[in-house]
Amino acid sequence: MDFNRRILPFYMTYPDLANRYTGQDAMRDLEYLQQMYPMHVRRYQRRVAEILDKMDYEGSMIYDEYPDRYSMERLTDSVWNIIKREEQSQNPEKMQDAETWEWIKALLFVLLNTEVYKRRHGNTRRFLKF
Repeated sequence: MDFNRRILPFYMTYPDLANRYTGQDAMRDLEYLQQMYPMHVRRYQRRVAEILDKMDYEGSMIYDEYPDRYSMERLTDSVWNIIKREEQSQNPEKMQDAETWEWIKALLFVLLNTEVYKRRHGNTRRFLKF
C-alpha cells in the first residue's frame, strides 16, 4: 500500500474554499431564500420587520445575549394581535377560524426569531455608535 499518496476530499482540492463562506454570505443566502416565501408569508415577514424596526435600539431585548422564550412569545402575541386587527379591519367578511389564527401565530413566532437573528448577526443595527 502506498501511504505517500493521500486522497483528499473533493472540497479540499479547491484553494481556500473553507474560508470563503462568511457571515455576510449566510445573510445573503437567508435573504435570497426568504424571497421564495409564499406571498402571504412575505407580507407577514415585512410586517414583522416593520414592527421590529421600532424595537431596534441599543439595549433592546432583541440584542440580549440570551433572549428568554417568554419575552419572545409576548412579542409574538403583540405582533399577532396587530396583524389580526389589521386583517379583520381590511376584510371584515373574511373571518378565519381559531385554528388558522393559531397557525399564523406559530408562523409569526418563526418569522420573528428569524428576523431577530438577522438583526443580531447581520450588522444592520440602525442606531449610531459613538
